[in-house]
Amino acid sequence: MAHAIVYTEFGGPDVLHLIDIPDVSPGAGEVAIRVEAAGVNPIDAKLRSGRRASDPITTPRRLGADGAGIVTAVGDGVDGFRPGDAVAFSGASGAYATDITIAADRVHPLPPAVGFAEGAALGIPIGTAYQTLRSLDVGPGDTLFLHAGSGSVGQAAIQFAVLWGATVIATTSDRRADRVRELGAIPVAYGDGLAERVRALAPQGVSVAIDAAGTDGAIQSSLELVADKSRIATLVRGKDAAGFGIRAFSGGGPKPLTARELAWRAESIPVALALLAAGRFSVELGPSYALADAPEAHRVVESGVDGKVVLTP
Repeated sequence: MAHAIVYTEFGGPDVLHLIDIPDVSPGAGEVAIRVEAAGVNPIDAKLRSGRRASDPITTPRRLGADGAGIVTAVGDGVDGFRPGDAVAFSGASGAYATDITIAADRVHPLPPAVGFAEGAALGIPIGTAYQTLRSLDVGPGDTLFLHAGSGSVGQAAIQFAVLWGATVIATTSDRRADRVRELGAIPVAYGDGLAERVRALAPQGVSVAIDAAGTDGAIQSSLELVADKSRIATLVRGKDAAGFGIRAFSGGGPKPLTARELAWRAESIPVALALLAAGRFSVELGPSYALADAPEAHRVVESGVDGKVVLTP
């Protein structure tokens, strides 16, 4: 019997429960996967708590979009995968489970040099960072002002932007400054006087800004430093973006992602896997928890923790 984490009401981490589910069987165009690691993303906790709006709960609701594991079966019409293959996946519905089925186009081969936890850490944060940078056309000659540089999205954005030739200045705490610097960015302390500190670090000016923090200070300093509002984006305050005259990508924004933006998010996973295998990309892993300990994993994510939290069914 397979198992999955579900919730039947909105609330704190204790609403999460482990239940038995039917054994999985892939349909046409699908792959069945034994999950070895599932990524825990902040959006999971927001949905569980009701802080991010979603439909009313009428049946036990599963959660989790990202993971990695071993293919156990393939459905009709699936080429390129066979039982025993190690894979990473994103865009799943219910990755907090021992076994899932998912469309084959959301599954990617996991290189031997990349572990299951690293593969499970990619999906949402990597896709968000990559797509946002592509949407803002970040490249050589740009100076990127990035808020929350030590988070999973921030770390990915730093690495992609640096690889593409941009200079990155990223806000961080003093405790996390070395990690931000190690990835190739210039760390800067957040708080009062932020814009002045960034001006001192970037006399050439700042051409683009990404808010992954969601604070008023992050948005106001971005507006103060970047002349072109179309090159400022928030990933957290989507519902407020129009009022500021800036762009938003998810983060509660009213506009869905475009087909091109969704394609960029999908493209990011094989790109990141190849870079990881080549030693040109880094994923910071945090603590891991057994599937039944998903409530504790959510508590840790909501309290703030270094590195990506994963469940290991």
